[in-house]
Amino acid sequence: MPYQWTLEAQELFGERYAQMVGTGLPPAEVDSVRSAITDMWLDAPGGWVHEWSKLAESYATAGAHQQAALAYGWAKFPSLADEAKRVAQRRQLAQYLLAAPGFGLDFQRDVLSLPHHGGFTDVPVHTFAASGLPANAPVIIASGGVDTWKMDLHGLFAGMALQLPARVVAFDIPGTGESAVPMTADGGAEIIRGLIAHARALGNGVVVHVGISMGGHFAARSGLAGEVDAAMVLGGPVEKAFTRGGFSRFGMAGIVGNALGFNQLPGTDELGARLATFSLRPLLDQDRNSPMLVINGADDVHMPQDDTLVFAGRRNTTVKLIEGTGHCAVSKLDEVVPVLVGWLADQLTGNVGASDR
Repeated sequence: MPYQWTLEAQELFGERYAQMVGTGLPPAEVDSVRSAITDMWLDAPGGWVHEWSKLAESYATAGAHQQAALAYGWAKFPSLADEAKRVAQRRQLAQYLLAAPGFGLDFQRDVLSLPHHGGFTDVPVHTFAASGLPANAPVIIASGGVDTWKMDLHGLFAGMALQLPARVVAFDIPGTGESAVPMTADGGAEIIRGLIAHARALGNGVVVHVGISMGGHFAARSGLAGEVDAAMVLGGPVEKAFTRGGFSRFGMAGIVGNALGFNQLPGTDELGARLATFSLRPLLDQDRNSPMLVINGADDVHMPQDDTLVFAGRRNTTVKLIEGTGHCAVSKLDEVVPVLVGWLADQLTGNVGASDR
């Protein structure tokens, strides 16, 4: 059954254009798709999936598999709401794997079986490492959020692996991407703990958690709980964003509702009750966090500034609000990424392990 809600395609272009071109698609190609789309849900010419898939197919035919994967990533955006978007995701994965030999680093795809609510769930992960990286290197686990997933953020995660002395294990948070289970506060935390255990066994035992958007929520959780050696939170919701009325812009209520497992757009009260379970206030009230970097754009329409500034004054914590940019500071990534990489390098070369595991 399709999961659909009111969502204006051109509004999404307005909000996400910087991300579309910033992750590797030429502006002229994005502009062409933008002018062709008239409807978000139509599975025909003029429809979101159709027009993005048409671009992806042209890249695939030309052998430009990485750009094909990026375009298919936008075809399935913002959630796997219907069969057309699920097909686009399967094609994205196929093109991504065809592109893998050209990544310029060591790449491995695995499907982990991790504990979840008394059983186990499959969690596909992509592991990147610079050629020749020692087996006993630290490990970074990294994810995007509810609508931008591990393959969509390939450039960022691969760049970390090339610039840092660590393996990068990329995954999709529960309720998104290739995840097989809905997103819940406790279930998500359990899966992350399983990933941390996998990462500790993979390298020298040092694990850093990098999370973007809703992935930043889970990174904040593991950092505040002292479950990792360091945590980087980019645009993550932690408390105020989960109050009534949160996630109300650009169709985000429908996107988050889909990730939470609803089969139709939830009502405001129903969504609010589920979101309230994600508040990290109990962990914020403790004083046991690992070293943390918490950063976001000052003009974020999804995350209130309070969810960044609430970390100010905590021990071992650096907080930055970037002026003149919005959610996850995506329009100023050229300024933000060096900050992230520099901070991660500091943690990996001497400052990790200071917190109790």
